[in-house]
Amino acid sequence: MVVLGAISGLVVSSRKKKQLPPAPPPSSPSVTAPPAEPHVGEEAETPREEKRRTVEEVELPPAEEVAPEAPEEPAPVAEPEPEAPAVEVPEPTAGRLVRLRARLSRSQNSLGKGLLTLLSREHLDEDTWEEIEDTLLTADVGVAPTQELVERLRERVKVLGTRTPEELRGLLREELLTLIGTDADRSVHTEPGVGANGEEKPGVVMVVGVNGTGKTTTTGKLARVLVADGKSVVLGAADTFRAAAADQLQTWGERVGARTVRGPEGGDPASVAFDAVKEGIAEAADVVLIDTAGRLHTKTGLMDELGKVKRVVEKHGSVDEVLLVLDATTGQNGLVQARVFAEVVNITGIVLTKLDGTAKGGIVVAVQRELGVPVKLVGLGEGADDLAPFEPEAFVDALIGD
Repeated sequence: MVVLGAISGLVVSSRKKKQLPPAPPPSSPSVTAPPAEPHVGEEAETPREEKRRTVEEVELPPAEEVAPEAPEEPAPVAEPEPEAPAVEVPEPTAGRLVRLRARLSRSQNSLGKGLLTLLSREHLDEDTWEEIEDTLLTADVGVAPTQELVERLRERVKVLGTRTPEELRGLLREELLTLIGTDADRSVHTEPGVGANGEEKPGVVMVVGVNGTGKTTTTGKLARVLVADGKSVVLGAADTFRAAAADQLQTWGERVGARTVRGPEGGDPASVAFDAVKEGIAEAADVVLIDTAGRLHTKTGLMDELGKVKRVVEKHGSVDEVLLVLDATTGQNGLVQARVFAEVVNITGIVLTKLDGTAKGGIVVAVQRELGVPVKLVGLGEGADDLAPFEPEAFVDALIGD
């Protein structure tokens, strides 16, 4: 009985075990094995051969779309600075009037040859002497100088008696030279002096005149004359009423390497003139040339301003020259201008422009008599070197011819 009970108990328990689901195995953390280290030497595995692909079989990655580059803006091109004009070498001044004699002769022969023709007549009656006077007056010699010349010619012709062409030419040459004067100092004074504060200052030259006489051009040409004589020059553009005048003067200066001091358009002319002399002292220049504004001699206010310019400049020291520019073609009207300018500033010399364009060369005599100052320079053309120191002998020779 005991044995049977044990067997039945085992059978029941086995049936229960079959009915229960199997229990899950206990969970444990999974451990990843580290990669095996590569073997070297004899333990190294033989690499497996892989199928190789040709270049054509390799698929390239699609090309990335590249945005079109924006066109580069061209860098701003710097404008080249204008090149400074080449410095010119002016012609020598010595004998310049002789070289220009032919140009002067074309306009002045009517005076000289007319006188020689009249004096060559066999009988010099009163009618002939009146013609001689008319010829001289037409040439703007002036009444008083004409009367003096005719009286001397009368006396000398009477003494001479027989008159050959050579004798008449020599006689007329002597009398014209006496009338013009050969002893006057015709040099332009530009010697350095002592300034107001004891410093060395350059020579100072003021150029004055009415509008239209070629004053600014004459100032530029005078700078060339001085540079040709070996002097250093500073230009003062005190004609502040015309911007073109300052530009014109600066161009003349650049051509010969001369510095130009200028101010604003409409500025104070006296201030510009003062600064020009100051600059000349600082640069140790030999000469300062001051171009003043052209003005009508009938305008009292403008004439007074000219006197102010001179007084302001004299704060640096004395003004060595005041040159009055006259148009030779204006004749007797030029004498009226000369008188008014002489009352305002102390004129020391005359510059006659356009002398090649008139048959009235007698203005040389008349203006010297009127002002008591010599003609120092004459303009004989449009060329840069056509301003010549006045030489009485060369001038008279051009008048009467060979």
